[in-house]
Amino acid sequence: MEETLVCSLKKCIQEKFTKRMPRVEVKSVDLPLDDRSHMMVNWAEDGQATFHDICWKALINSFKMDNPFTLCSREKELVQEARKSSEYFDSWEKVKFEADRVTRMMKDSQYAIAFTGAGISTAAGIYDFRGKNGKWTERDREKYFGPSQYRRHRDFCYEELRPTYTHEAILKLLQLGYIKHVISQNTDGLHRLSGIPRDKLSELHGNSFHEKCEKCQTRYERPFAVKKVGDSPPRICVHCHFDHRTGRNCERKGCDGPLMNTIINFGDSLEKRVLSIADEHAKRNDLVLCLGTTLRVTPACDLVEAGVRPLRLVICNRQPTSFDRMCYEVAEGASIHSGARVYGDCDHFMREIMTSLLSAEDLEEWEDEVEGKEYSRQRERPPE
Repeated sequence: MEETLVCSLKKCIQEKFTKRMPRVEVKSVDLPLDDRSHMMVNWAEDGQATFHDICWKALINSFKMDNPFTLCSREKELVQEARKSSEYFDSWEKVKFEADRVTRMMKDSQYAIAFTGAGISTAAGIYDFRGKNGKWTERDREKYFGPSQYRRHRDFCYEELRPTYTHEAILKLLQLGYIKHVISQNTDGLHRLSGIPRDKLSELHGNSFHEKCEKCQTRYERPFAVKKVGDSPPRICVHCHFDHRTGRNCERKGCDGPLMNTIINFGDSLEKRVLSIADEHAKRNDLVLCLGTTLRVTPACDLVEAGVRPLRLVICNRQPTSFDRMCYEVAEGASIHSGARVYGDCDHFMREIMTSLLSAEDLEEWEDEVEGKEYSRQRERPPE
Protein backbone atom coordinates (compact mmCIF):
# COMPACT_ATOMS: atom_id res chain seq x y z
CA MET A 1 0.00 0.00 0.00
CA GLU A 2 1.34 3.40 -0.95
CA GLU A 3 2.49 5.66 1.87
CA THR A 4 0.11 8.49 2.78
CA LEU A 5 1.66 11.89 3.48
CA VAL A 6 0.29 14.70 5.63
CA CYS A 7 1.06 18.29 4.74
CA SER A 8 3.10 20.01 7.45
CA LEU A 9 1.24 23.29 7.06
CA LYS A 10 -1.30 23.40 9.91
CA LYS A 11 -3.78 25.51 7.92
CA CYS A 12 -3.70 23.21 4.89
CA ILE A 13 -7.27 22.53 3.76
CA GLN A 14 -6.41 19.90 1.17
CA GLU A 15 -6.75 16.17 1.55
CA LYS A 16 -3.88 13.91 2.48
CA PHE A 17 -1.62 13.10 -0.42
CA THR A 18 0.89 10.52 -1.67
CA LYS A 19 4.29 10.58 -3.33
CA ARG A 20 2.52 10.44 -6.69
CA MET A 21 1.54 14.07 -6.21
CA PRO A 22 3.78 17.15 -6.39
CA ARG A 23 5.45 17.88 -3.06
CA VAL A 24 8.27 19.78 -1.38
CA GLU A 25 10.53 18.36 1.31
CA VAL A 26 12.57 20.68 3.53
CA LYS A 27 14.78 20.62 6.58
CA SER A 28 15.56 23.45 8.95
CA VAL A 29 17.18 23.12 12.39
CA ASP A 30 16.52 21.07 15.53
CA LEU A 31 13.47 22.30 17.41
CA PRO A 32 12.17 21.10 20.82
CA LEU A 33 8.45 20.36 21.06
CA ASP A 34 7.64 23.32 23.29
CA ASP A 35 9.09 25.65 20.65
CA ARG A 36 6.95 24.15 17.89
CA SER A 37 3.46 24.13 19.38
CA HIS A 38 2.56 27.73 18.50
CA MET A 39 4.01 27.67 14.98
CA MET A 40 2.22 27.49 11.62
CA VAL A 41 4.21 24.45 10.52
CA ASN A 42 4.27 20.99 12.08
CA TRP A 43 8.03 20.85 12.16
CA ALA A 44 9.51 17.49 13.12
CA GLU A 45 11.98 17.57 15.99
CA ASP A 46 14.87 17.36 13.54
CA GLY A 47 13.46 20.23 11.49
CA GLN A 48 12.01 18.12 8.65
CA ALA A 49 8.72 19.05 6.96
CA THR A 50 6.76 18.00 3.85
CA PHE A 51 4.28 20.18 1.96
CA HIS A 52 1.93 20.23 -0.98
CA ASP A 53 3.82 22.33 -3.51
CA ILE A 54 1.17 25.08 -3.39
CA CYS A 55 1.26 25.15 0.42
CA TRP A 56 5.02 25.66 0.39
CA LYS A 57 4.67 28.44 -2.19
CA ALA A 58 2.01 30.11 -0.02
CA LEU A 59 4.31 29.91 2.99
CA ILE A 60 7.16 31.48 1.04
CA ASN A 61 4.85 34.20 -0.28
CA SER A 62 3.97 35.10 3.31
CA PHE A 63 7.18 37.10 3.32
CA LYS A 64 5.98 39.22 0.41
CA MET A 65 2.30 40.02 0.93
CA ASP A 66 -0.65 39.96 3.31
CA ASN A 67 -2.02 36.44 3.79
CA PRO A 68 -3.49 34.12 6.45
CA PHE A 69 -0.04 33.01 7.66
CA THR A 70 1.34 35.02 10.54
CA LEU A 71 4.82 33.75 11.28
CA CYS A 72 6.73 34.66 14.40
CA SER A 73 10.32 35.82 13.94
CA ARG A 74 11.67 32.40 14.98
CA GLU A 75 9.57 30.56 12.40
CA LYS A 76 10.53 33.03 9.69
CA GLU A 77 14.12 32.14 10.47
CA LEU A 78 13.29 28.43 10.19
CA VAL A 79 11.51 28.87 6.86
CA GLN A 80 14.35 30.94 5.45
CA GLU A 81 16.87 28.30 6.48
CA ALA A 82 14.74 25.48 5.04
CA ARG A 83 14.29 27.39 1.79
CA LYS A 84 18.05 27.29 1.08
CA SER A 85 17.98 23.53 0.50
CA SER A 86 14.32 22.73 -0.27
CA GLU A 87 13.80 19.71 -2.52
CA TYR A 88 11.02 19.54 -5.11
CA PHE A 89 9.24 16.53 -6.57
CA ASP A 90 7.06 16.55 -9.68
CA SER A 91 3.95 14.40 -9.91
CA TRP A 92 4.48 10.89 -11.22
CA GLU A 93 2.35 11.77 -14.22
CA LYS A 94 4.70 14.61 -15.16
CA VAL A 95 7.79 12.45 -14.62
CA LYS A 96 6.36 9.83 -16.97
CA PHE A 97 5.37 12.44 -19.55
CA GLU A 98 8.85 13.98 -19.57
CA ALA A 99 10.51 10.55 -19.62
CA ASP A 100 8.56 9.68 -22.77
CA ARG A 101 9.66 12.98 -24.34
CA VAL A 102 13.29 12.45 -23.40
CA THR A 103 13.21 8.92 -24.81
CA ARG A 104 12.09 10.33 -28.16
CA MET A 105 14.79 12.99 -27.94
CA MET A 106 17.46 10.35 -27.38
CA LYS A 107 16.23 8.35 -30.35
CA ASP A 108 16.50 11.46 -32.53
CA SER A 109 19.89 12.46 -31.13
CA GLN A 110 23.14 11.87 -32.99
CA TYR A 111 25.52 12.42 -30.06
CA ALA A 112 23.93 12.44 -26.61
CA ILE A 113 26.03 12.51 -23.45
CA ALA A 114 25.29 12.12 -19.73
CA PHE A 115 26.54 14.51 -17.06
CA THR A 116 26.22 13.14 -13.53
CA GLY A 117 26.56 14.40 -9.95
CA ALA A 118 26.22 13.22 -6.37
CA GLY A 119 22.43 12.89 -6.60
CA ILE A 120 22.67 9.66 -8.61
CA SER A 121 24.54 7.98 -5.74
CA THR A 122 22.37 8.94 -2.75
CA ALA A 123 20.35 5.75 -3.24
CA ALA A 124 23.63 3.84 -2.81
CA GLY A 125 24.09 5.35 0.65
CA ILE A 126 26.26 8.39 -0.10
CA TYR A 127 25.28 11.86 1.01
CA ASP A 128 25.00 14.57 -1.61
CA PHE A 129 26.41 18.06 -1.06
CA ARG A 130 23.67 20.68 -1.36
CA GLY A 131 20.51 18.69 -0.62
CA LYS A 132 18.49 19.24 2.56
CA ASN A 133 20.71 16.69 4.32
CA GLY A 134 23.79 17.36 2.20
CA LYS A 135 27.35 17.49 3.47
CA TRP A 136 27.91 21.19 2.76
CA THR A 137 24.35 22.08 3.78
CA GLU A 138 24.80 20.55 7.22
CA ARG A 139 28.25 22.04 7.61
CA ASP A 140 26.95 25.54 6.86
CA ARG A 141 23.88 25.01 9.05
CA GLU A 142 25.96 23.92 12.03
CA LYS A 143 28.25 26.88 11.58
CA TYR A 144 25.35 29.22 12.43
CA PHE A 145 23.03 27.08 14.55
CA GLY A 146 25.40 24.68 16.29
CA PRO A 147 25.78 20.88 15.98
CA SER A 148 22.67 18.84 15.22
CA GLN A 149 21.87 15.63 17.06
CA TYR A 150 20.08 14.46 13.91
CA ARG A 151 22.98 14.79 11.49
CA ARG A 152 21.94 12.70 8.51
CA HIS A 153 25.11 11.71 6.69
CA ARG A 154 27.31 9.09 8.27
CA ASP A 155 30.61 7.51 7.42
CA PHE A 156 30.37 4.79 4.81
CA CYS A 157 32.66 2.16 3.36
CA TYR A 158 33.44 2.79 -0.31
CA GLU A 159 34.08 -0.92 -0.89
CA GLU A 160 30.50 -1.75 0.15
CA LEU A 161 28.83 0.70 -2.24
CA ARG A 162 26.98 -0.70 -5.23
CA PRO A 163 25.66 1.01 -8.41
CA THR A 164 22.13 2.40 -8.32
CA TYR A 165 19.37 1.94 -10.87
CA THR A 166 20.55 5.15 -12.53
CA HIS A 167 24.13 3.88 -12.87
CA GLU A 168 22.86 0.67 -14.46
CA ALA A 169 20.48 2.53 -16.79
CA ILE A 170 23.28 4.82 -18.02
CA LEU A 171 25.42 1.76 -18.78
CA LYS A 172 22.54 0.20 -20.74
CA LEU A 173 22.00 3.41 -22.72
CA LEU A 174 25.70 3.40 -23.60
CA GLN A 175 25.53 -0.23 -24.70
CA LEU A 176 22.48 0.51 -26.87
CA GLY A 177 24.18 3.53 -28.42
CA TYR A 178 21.76 6.16 -27.16
CA ILE A 179 24.50 7.80 -25.08
CA LYS A 180 28.03 8.21 -26.43
CA HIS A 181 29.94 9.39 -23.37
CA VAL A 182 29.55 10.02 -19.62
CA ILE A 183 31.03 13.02 -17.83
CA SER A 184 30.90 12.67 -14.05
CA GLN A 185 31.72 14.85 -11.06
CA ASN A 186 31.56 11.84 -8.73
CA THR A 187 34.54 10.19 -7.09
CA ASP A 188 32.79 7.08 -5.73
CA GLY A 189 33.88 4.73 -8.54
CA LEU A 190 30.34 3.45 -9.16
CA HIS A 191 30.27 4.26 -12.88
CA ARG A 192 33.36 2.11 -13.44
CA LEU A 193 32.01 -0.61 -11.15
CA SER A 194 28.78 -0.73 -13.15
CA GLY A 195 30.84 -1.60 -16.23
CA ILE A 196 31.33 1.66 -18.14
CA PRO A 197 34.59 1.41 -20.12
CA ARG A 198 37.34 3.90 -19.33
CA ASP A 199 37.20 5.44 -22.80
CA LYS A 200 33.49 6.18 -22.37
CA LEU A 201 33.90 7.96 -19.01
CA SER A 202 35.44 11.26 -17.94
CA GLU A 203 35.73 11.46 -14.15
CA LEU A 204 36.45 15.15 -13.72
CA HIS A 205 37.06 15.06 -9.98
CA GLY A 206 38.95 11.77 -9.83
CA ASN A 207 38.14 8.28 -8.62
CA SER A 208 38.60 7.00 -5.07
CA PHE A 209 39.80 3.66 -6.47
CA HIS A 210 42.47 5.13 -8.75
CA GLU A 211 46.00 6.26 -8.06
CA LYS A 212 48.68 7.60 -10.37
CA CYS A 213 52.43 7.93 -10.37
CA GLU A 214 53.66 11.38 -9.51
CA LYS A 215 56.72 10.79 -11.70
CA CYS A 216 55.58 8.96 -14.88
CA GLN A 217 51.78 9.43 -14.60
CA THR A 218 51.05 5.68 -14.89
CA ARG A 219 47.56 5.00 -13.48
CA TYR A 220 46.38 2.07 -11.38
CA GLU A 221 42.80 0.97 -10.74
CA ARG A 222 42.49 -0.76 -7.38
CA PRO A 223 39.78 -3.03 -5.94
CA PHE A 224 39.94 -0.92 -2.74
CA ALA A 225 39.51 2.77 -2.03
CA VAL A 226 42.94 4.37 -2.09
CA LYS A 227 44.08 5.64 1.30
CA LYS A 228 47.36 6.59 2.94
CA VAL A 229 49.39 3.59 4.12
CA GLY A 230 52.68 3.34 5.95
CA ASP A 231 54.58 6.18 7.57
CA SER A 232 56.14 7.83 4.55
CA PRO A 233 56.67 11.59 5.01
CA PRO A 234 53.70 13.65 3.75
CA ARG A 235 53.89 16.08 0.88
CA ILE A 236 51.24 18.75 1.43
CA CYS A 237 49.67 20.10 -1.76
CA VAL A 238 50.10 23.87 -2.09
CA HIS A 239 46.66 24.15 -3.71
CA CYS A 240 44.31 22.11 -1.48
CA HIS A 241 46.59 21.64 1.57
CA PHE A 242 46.02 17.87 1.61
CA ASP A 243 48.56 15.09 1.16
CA HIS A 244 47.78 13.28 -2.11
CA ARG A 245 50.48 10.62 -1.68
CA THR A 246 49.27 7.13 -0.79
CA GLY A 247 52.49 5.63 0.54
CA ARG A 248 52.81 3.16 -2.34
CA ASN A 249 55.24 3.34 -5.25
CA CYS A 250 54.96 2.92 -8.99
CA GLU A 251 55.27 -0.65 -10.20
CA ARG A 252 56.57 0.34 -13.62
CA LYS A 253 60.06 -1.01 -14.21
CA GLY A 254 62.72 1.60 -13.57
CA CYS A 255 60.32 4.18 -12.12
CA ASP A 256 59.44 3.55 -8.46
CA GLY A 257 57.89 7.03 -8.22
CA PRO A 258 55.49 7.88 -5.37
CA LEU A 259 51.81 7.15 -6.08
CA MET A 260 49.09 9.73 -5.50
CA ASN A 261 45.32 9.59 -5.23
CA THR A 262 43.43 11.21 -8.12
CA ILE A 263 40.86 13.15 -6.07
CA ILE A 264 40.41 16.81 -7.01
CA ASN A 265 39.88 18.82 -3.82
CA PHE A 266 38.81 22.45 -3.55
CA GLY A 267 41.73 24.51 -4.77
CA ASP A 268 43.08 21.81 -7.10
CA SER A 269 42.93 22.21 -10.86
CA LEU A 270 41.26 19.54 -12.97
CA GLU A 271 43.60 17.18 -14.79
CA LYS A 272 44.20 18.72 -18.21
CA ARG A 273 43.93 15.42 -20.09
CA VAL A 274 40.67 14.44 -18.39
CA LEU A 275 39.13 17.87 -18.92
CA SER A 276 40.30 17.97 -22.54
CA ILE A 277 38.60 14.67 -23.37
CA ALA A 278 35.41 15.71 -21.58
CA ASP A 279 35.42 19.03 -23.44
CA GLU A 280 35.80 17.23 -26.77
CA HIS A 281 32.70 15.12 -26.15
CA ALA A 282 30.76 18.05 -24.69
CA LYS A 283 31.32 20.14 -27.82
CA ARG A 284 30.04 17.33 -30.07
CA ASN A 285 26.83 16.67 -28.16
CA ASP A 286 23.34 17.55 -29.33
CA LEU A 287 21.67 16.37 -26.10
CA VAL A 288 22.90 16.49 -22.49
CA LEU A 289 21.27 14.33 -19.83
CA CYS A 290 22.14 16.00 -16.50
CA LEU A 291 21.36 13.76 -13.54
CA GLY A 292 21.69 14.47 -9.83
CA THR A 293 23.65 17.71 -9.96
CA THR A 294 22.94 21.31 -9.00
CA LEU A 295 25.48 22.40 -11.65
CA ARG A 296 27.28 24.80 -9.34
CA VAL A 297 30.89 23.63 -9.58
CA THR A 298 32.99 25.19 -12.32
CA PRO A 299 34.60 24.52 -14.73
CA ALA A 300 32.73 21.19 -14.74
CA CYS A 301 29.24 22.67 -15.13
CA ASP A 302 30.36 24.88 -18.03
CA LEU A 303 30.57 21.75 -20.19
CA VAL A 304 26.80 21.26 -20.32
CA GLU A 305 26.36 24.32 -22.56
CA ALA A 306 29.28 23.59 -24.87
CA GLY A 307 27.30 21.53 -27.40
CA VAL A 308 25.85 22.26 -30.81
CA ARG A 309 22.91 24.64 -31.16
CA PRO A 310 20.05 24.52 -30.59
CA LEU A 311 21.17 23.16 -27.23
CA ARG A 312 18.95 20.39 -25.85
CA LEU A 313 19.38 20.18 -22.11
CA VAL A 314 17.63 17.67 -19.83
CA ILE A 315 17.99 18.13 -16.06
CA CYS A 316 16.72 15.78 -13.36
CA ASN A 317 17.49 17.01 -9.87
CA ARG A 318 15.58 17.76 -6.68
CA GLN A 319 16.74 21.36 -6.48
CA PRO A 320 16.74 24.29 -8.90
CA THR A 321 19.87 25.03 -10.93
CA SER A 322 21.10 28.14 -12.71
CA PHE A 323 20.78 26.23 -16.00
CA ASP A 324 17.04 25.45 -15.67
CA ARG A 325 15.99 28.24 -18.03
CA MET A 326 17.90 26.53 -20.85
CA CYS A 327 15.60 23.52 -20.58
CA TYR A 328 12.67 25.71 -21.60
CA GLU A 329 14.25 27.52 -24.54
CA VAL A 330 12.35 27.14 -27.80
CA ALA A 331 14.42 26.80 -30.97
CA GLU A 332 13.53 28.89 -34.01
CA GLY A 333 10.67 27.24 -35.89
CA ALA A 334 9.86 24.83 -33.03
CA SER A 335 6.55 24.70 -31.18
CA ILE A 336 7.83 23.29 -27.87
CA HIS A 337 10.93 23.79 -25.76
CA SER A 338 13.87 21.67 -26.81
CA GLY A 339 14.87 20.40 -23.37
CA ALA A 340 13.20 18.97 -20.29
CA ARG A 341 13.25 19.74 -16.57
CA VAL A 342 12.26 17.11 -14.01
CA TYR A 343 12.25 17.60 -10.25
CA GLY A 344 12.66 14.37 -8.31
CA ASP A 345 14.70 11.23 -7.84
CA CYS A 346 16.99 10.16 -10.67
CA ASP A 347 16.15 6.47 -10.14
CA HIS A 348 12.44 7.20 -10.64
CA PHE A 349 13.08 9.24 -13.77
CA MET A 350 15.46 6.70 -15.28
CA ARG A 351 13.09 3.83 -14.51
CA GLU A 352 10.41 5.64 -16.52
CA ILE A 353 12.87 6.23 -19.38
CA MET A 354 13.81 2.54 -19.49
CA THR A 355 10.12 1.59 -19.37
CA SER A 356 9.47 3.88 -22.32
CA LEU A 357 12.54 2.72 -24.25
CA LEU A 358 12.39 -1.06 -23.85
CA SER A 359 9.62 -3.54 -24.50
CA ALA A 360 8.05 -5.07 -21.39
CA GLU A 361 9.87 -8.34 -22.06
CA ASP A 362 13.27 -6.69 -22.63
CA LEU A 363 12.81 -4.46 -19.59
CA GLU A 364 12.07 -7.41 -17.33
CA GLU A 365 15.03 -9.36 -18.70
CA TRP A 366 17.40 -6.42 -18.20
CA GLU A 367 16.16 -5.60 -14.67
CA ASP A 368 16.51 -9.27 -13.69
CA GLU A 369 20.05 -9.21 -15.03
CA VAL A 370 20.85 -6.06 -13.04
CA GLU A 371 19.36 -7.51 -9.86
CA GLY A 372 21.51 -10.60 -10.24
CA LYS A 373 24.78 -8.75 -10.69
CA GLU A 374 27.49 -9.66 -8.20
CA TYR A 375 30.04 -6.96 -7.47
CA SER A 376 31.67 -8.26 -4.31
CA ARG A 377 34.46 -10.01 -6.20
CA GLN A 378 35.53 -6.68 -7.70
CA ARG A 379 35.89 -5.04 -4.30
CA GLU A 380 38.07 -5.85 -1.32
CA ARG A 381 39.08 -4.18 1.91
CA PRO A 382 42.09 -1.88 1.63
CA PRO A 383 45.41 -3.31 2.79
CA GLU A 384 46.52 -2.37 6.30
